Amino acid sequence: MTAPSDGADLAEAIRSGRTTAAAAMEAALARAEEMRALGAISFVDADLGRAAAEAIDAGLARRPNYYRIKPFTGVPFLMKDLGATVAGLPVVCGSASLPAIPPETDSELGHRFKAAGLVPFGLTTVPEFGLSLASEPVAGPLARNPLDPGRTPGGSSGGAAAAVAAGIVALAHATDAGGSTRVPAACCGLVGLKPTRGAMPSGPDFGNHIGGIAAELVVSRSLRDTALALDRLSGAAEGFSPDADLDLPVTPLLDQPVEPLRIGIVAEVAEGRPIDAERAEAVRHAAAVLAAAGHSLHPVDPARLAPLNRAATLVFDRIIATNLARNMPDLAKVEPLTAAVARRGLAMTARDYQDAEMTAVRTAHALWRLFDEVDILLTPMLSGPPLPIGSFPSDHDDVELQWRRMGDFAPYAMLANVAGTPALSVPHGSDTAGLPLAVQLIGPMASDGLLLRLARILETAQPWSFRHAVAGMPA
Repeated sequence: MTAPSDGADLAEAIRSGRTTAAAAMEAALARAEEMRALGAISFVDADLGRAAAEAIDAGLARRPNYYRIKPFTGVPFLMKDLGATVAGLPVVCGSASLPAIPPETDSELGHRFKAAGLVPFGLTTVPEFGLSLASEPVAGPLARNPLDPGRTPGGSSGGAAAAVAAGIVALAHATDAGGSTRVPAACCGLVGLKPTRGAMPSGPDFGNHIGGIAAELVVSRSLRDTALALDRLSGAAEGFSPDADLDLPVTPLLDQPVEPLRIGIVAEVAEGRPIDAERAEAVRHAAAVLAAAGHSLHPVDPARLAPLNRAATLVFDRIIATNLARNMPDLAKVEPLTAAVARRGLAMTARDYQDAEMTAVRTAHALWRLFDEVDILLTPMLSGPPLPIGSFPSDHDDVELQWRRMGDFAPYAMLANVAGTPALSVPHGSDTAGLPLAVQLIGPMASDGLLLRLARILETAQPWSFRHAVAGMPA
């Protein structure tokens, strides 16, 4: 296991002259080639990455002070093949049905990634149109977990998580509409934050983030990198409140004491696949760590959350299906599951969609009322270890089965997407097979920073480490 170095460490090494952005890029490209069998990356433009890295090195020589304010100066970076875009990288959403046409300009979030010093050079693997918690598109490649190549790194940001866990990059772009950042983070032993609704910029091409259930940020190796990304990338999103009332910046507060909070504990589920013993124990252990830090514990009956989970699945189904129906020009060119989801959307009425919107509002309200009783919810992130490759096939048209498989694997994932609240997956130990355990913290709107500070308590009590060092990090 290697020491937990991160993107901020690599940026400081570049700024201090211990390495260069160009050298870091070459190391990332070499690691990507070495790890090609993982299937983490679906597209690479080495020339794009090299040119951008060389420009940063030239800029550092001319204006070193300017680059001190960029938290990730010269750090190689991978965009997800779904969501925000940067010029030159052709997003096709894991599908052979879309033309691979590189955009000429950056989306707003893509621009902010670059402004933070990150250097995009490729796209990570996703399931077709993000419809799975595994990343195995028929168009390829098939993403594997670096910790056990026979298992999935999760989805839909599975390629991103695999790339970070393998050390190809220190952090990578991720999106989350139903656990798609947090599930891969849990599968690969990483940090994954779904930010508060409205905190991050959307568009112009990603529109309204699928009815408001999707959010973008990163998967990373450290709370610090996630906090830095949140600080630098969030706020002032056109069409939303300037900062979504987030308490920013988060990074300087990470190690500050957290006032005593009421922690709601949910270690089991009332419906679906039971939580395995090791992951339930990880929740209880995390709760004990927080109690030792002065927080009070309040058990929450899983049966109370079961109807909210069912409602969240219904909302997810209708929003995803209608969105896909609107944007799918030719169902003959997509995977059978994708076509079935799109046909489901085509068959929905305006009333169906309006009912889903009302259900989303009521679900959000019910969760917000729970936060009148507790300050934070602590739950399992997954019901068991990362599933074997092939556990989420797309060669069928049973949409209900797909959603049920997703809910069984990550039972408390979709709730935060529908409610708009922040949710954070963090590592918390390893199981007997050496695979990561993870817990999830869910908070009320705009509590993103508080979740990261609580997670710092867990990290301090049980630090995490990695099998693969970050490529390009000087000794």
